[in-house]
Amino acid sequence: MIHSLRQFGRAMNISAILVRYRLDELLQEAQVFRPMLVTRLFSFFPRKKVANMPRGERLRLALQEMGPVYVKFGQILSTRRDLVPPDVADELALLQDRVPPFSGEQAREIIENALGGSVEELFNTFEVEPLASASIAQVHAATLPNGDDVVVKVVRPDIEPQLRRDIDLLKYLAGLVERYWDGSRRVRPLEIVREFETFVFDELDMQREAANASMLRRNFENSEELYIPAVYWPYCKDRVLVLERIKGLPVNDIEALREAGVDLPALARRGIKVFYTQVFRDNLFHADMHPGNIMVDVSDPANASFIALDFGIVASLTPKDLHYIAENFLALFRRDYFQVARLHVDAGWVPPETRLDELEAAVRSVGEPNFTRPLNEISFGKLLMKLFQVARRFNLQIQPQLIMLQKTLLNIEGLGRQLHPDLDIWAVAKPELEAIMAEKYGIDQTARRMAQRMPGWIGKAPEMPGLVHDFLRQATSGQLRTRLESADLEAIRKTQQTTERQRWKRFSGGVVLLSGALLAGLQAGPWQLAGWSVSGLLLMLAGGFMLWRARP
Repeated sequence: MIHSLRQFGRAMNISAILVRYRLDELLQEAQVFRPMLVTRLFSFFPRKKVANMPRGERLRLALQEMGPVYVKFGQILSTRRDLVPPDVADELALLQDRVPPFSGEQAREIIENALGGSVEELFNTFEVEPLASASIAQVHAATLPNGDDVVVKVVRPDIEPQLRRDIDLLKYLAGLVERYWDGSRRVRPLEIVREFETFVFDELDMQREAANASMLRRNFENSEELYIPAVYWPYCKDRVLVLERIKGLPVNDIEALREAGVDLPALARRGIKVFYTQVFRDNLFHADMHPGNIMVDVSDPANASFIALDFGIVASLTPKDLHYIAENFLALFRRDYFQVARLHVDAGWVPPETRLDELEAAVRSVGEPNFTRPLNEISFGKLLMKLFQVARRFNLQIQPQLIMLQKTLLNIEGLGRQLHPDLDIWAVAKPELEAIMAEKYGIDQTARRMAQRMPGWIGKAPEMPGLVHDFLRQATSGQLRTRLESADLEAIRKTQQTTERQRWKRFSGGVVLLSGALLAGLQAGPWQLAGWSVSGLLLMLAGGFMLWRARP
């Protein structure tokens, strides 16, 4: 619930923005707020002249007017192409996370409180004017006492209460959507908001971001393909991050890259290789690789490399998901649709009772139309997105990390095609993935992993006969118990509780209504009005309201 007048006022302000951009019409079409009068109350507000704008553009403009938190929420929502219509996702991807900077003096104060010294003592130089400003933090240029050029990232002051206020409001609105919109089970709005909450609050922790950057840098140490700035750990705290300052050209400035003599086709192929290396070799990938976070080192134009920035969103997969997604990729490369279907079942992404022939046919309906196109036009990211959408008919449950993987793949493919429109992504990706898998799951690597685990297995060996004996004894005596831990069982339990509550409410409402009818009919009670018992009428109204609230 909304606990304060301030939040209530914020909710009313957001409702007015939705109406001004005619987004209330979308809510009415979806029957989201059927019992509410919000849209009618605001129908008297002046509406912007947006009647001819597409719905996605109207939503993007509305989110920009709502403020930074909603801009970031729209950015995260744009990655959920398995849930959001393509036209809306494309527009939300255009949202720019740019907000006015806070004062340099406030930044100085935050830095001094975090690092325990004055800015003059900590840095040789410190630029009060920020280089960039976003909703979570802003960046200042500085020079360390040893002469190293660095950037200082400072979290906005008092940002947590603002984030908490708006995220709580988003949760409240998502709860209303889940309650009143029949299509909410497919979209799962509360799950999306919770996912957004995790990402946003993770981005507040500069120590976490520093650790992400440090690990990525270690993975690509001495690499000629990707450079990660160095972390200056003595200067990193929860709200302050200091990184090496790297200069390069923006990756989307194609003309500047051409003028510098960069081999654009080679750079595009290098970007695809970097993605597959991060995901399948290291299982740690930069999950926010839009053009604003990537630069190009052109000091050697013939061997230009990428520079990654902003490590607030870095993701990894579980070993099981990583193995199955890699096998899925290889099966799709080979057009082995039955293998794709079987892998979905083996991974537990779809229920075990799923008919493989039906799932195979659904996968084939996605794959074959794409393979009829020229290879340089095929997008593996879009193919993966369509595969997820089709598999939802079979109760596919995708983890957020897999969605971030798909979103990152779309970003990398879009970047590669921007650098080199004729890029054959499949020709680059297939041998790269096959080489990584051969090395990672080959005989030598498997033997190495077994050797590492052998001491642990040997240490547990004396316990095994006793465990086997206890298991067999319990099984033969009927004492063996199975413990079930499942989200499905929890959902069933909640559904049963909800049903019981509704039954109790209907019973209570019926009793109150009947009592009121008896009082009214008998003209009993302390007050009478035109021969009717006022108390009886009030009880009848209360009972009727209780029955209405207890409806399914």
